[in-house]
Amino acid sequence: MSKLLKASTMLSALTLAAVIFTGCSSQKAPAPVSSPSAQATPTASASVEKVELTISAAASLTDALKEIQTNFESKNKQLKLNFNFGASGALQQQIEQGAPSDMFLSAATKNMKALVDKQLIDAAQQKNLLINELVVVTPADGKVAVQKIDELSGAEIKHVAVGEPQTVPAGSYAKEALTSAKLWDSLQSKLVQGKDVRQVLTYVESGNAEAGFVYKTDALTSKQVKVAFSVDPKTYTPIEYPIGIVKATKHSKEINEFYTYLQSKEAQDVFVKFGFSIPK
Repeated sequence: MSKLLKASTMLSALTLAAVIFTGCSSQKAPAPVSSPSAQATPTASASVEKVELTISAAASLTDALKEIQTNFESKNKQLKLNFNFGASGALQQQIEQGAPSDMFLSAATKNMKALVDKQLIDAAQQKNLLINELVVVTPADGKVAVQKIDELSGAEIKHVAVGEPQTVPAGSYAKEALTSAKLWDSLQSKLVQGKDVRQVLTYVESGNAEAGFVYKTDALTSKQVKVAFSVDPKTYTPIEYPIGIVKATKHSKEINEFYTYLQSKEAQDVFVKFGFSIPK
């Protein structure tokens, strides 16, 4: 009887153990914990698209503005400056005809005033930025020697380069000076007109003109010409460079930043380096 009891007790124990084992094995194993390296890395945010600003600027500002562009863009990574260099009169006409432009930098106040009068530029967002001088240059080889405006009538001077007076401010200033000296009419057969002041400089550099009227700042950019003389400032309208924000701009905030920067000491120091003067 005792043997039967022991067998029954052992069978019960084995049955209980089987139930416990089966219950444990039926439970789901916990999901493995992924390592930090297996975690999905967040996608990099898309790079911010740059805002592009179009600046219509007088050709005589080319070198100074290119250096200023490098300085400005290095501190304003989200902005890109696109320059449209040319004669101030031609740039004025482009803006009048609706060409895309955020800012106008003119080599003459009359071109800026025309746009203000037509309400294409806000009078409150324009001001005179720089001052320049008119000089006569000759080739650097020294074959032609002139020291005053009257000597442009000499036989050794066969061609005198000037900007087109209607569209090129430097040409308009030259016409004023030559008219004051009573030479404009008598020199007509010698005059070679350029589409902007940089083309006038090229005419003298290449020898296609023995003399040319350019800005002091342009003369300083070339080793192929030399300044023969400075034109009497009393004989032409003061050369002022106004800047203004075009009303049609779609980037008011950004163009205002550049407008303000051009008036900073850092930008003005660049202009002075290239021969411009700052209004007092």
